[in-house]
Amino acid sequence: MKNPEIFEKTYTDYWQKLNAFSYTMTQDKDLAQNIVQDVFIDLWERKDDLNINAIEPYLFRAVKNQIFKHYQNNRFDKTIMEDKFEDYIIDNFSSIDPEVMDLLYSLLDKLPEKRKEVLLMYKFQDMSIDQIADELGISKQTVKNQISSALKQLREGLKDLAWMAPIIFFKQNF
Repeated sequence: MKNPEIFEKTYTDYWQKLNAFSYTMTQDKDLAQNIVQDVFIDLWERKDDLNINAIEPYLFRAVKNQIFKHYQNNRFDKTIMEDKFEDYIIDNFSSIDPEVMDLLYSLLDKLPEKRKEVLLMYKFQDMSIDQIADELGISKQTVKNQISSALKQLREGLKDLAWMAPIIFFKQNF
């Protein structure tokens, strides 16, 4: 990264992906851009001290850490940010890279059978709560409870994946 041409190529290759990721997390265009800019400034200033094996995971983790640091400094509960991020992952199952899908399927396999069935009907088959309740012969409240429990269980499992998942999403989407 000591070479200005390599730095410029890295900047060009990752600016848009990192900015989109930052915006997804912050929902603030200016803040998102400032955070990404800070990450690149820090990268350039520390170029002689850093030994980075994989630049993409490094950059995404750096952006995520900058976002958390910003909100922490502003007395913001970072669990809200983590929940928003995990919701994004769960809501975007269909656009996820196959490698991450394998990890998500392993999390799904840990769900109780009925809970998994309800969640798959809801998220993958786009069935409404009413349709699921009718098809399975259970109450709407049971369907809601199963979806809520399944998402809560997936969120717990996703905490381990949270740092790497956006890398794969944004590599594919941009």
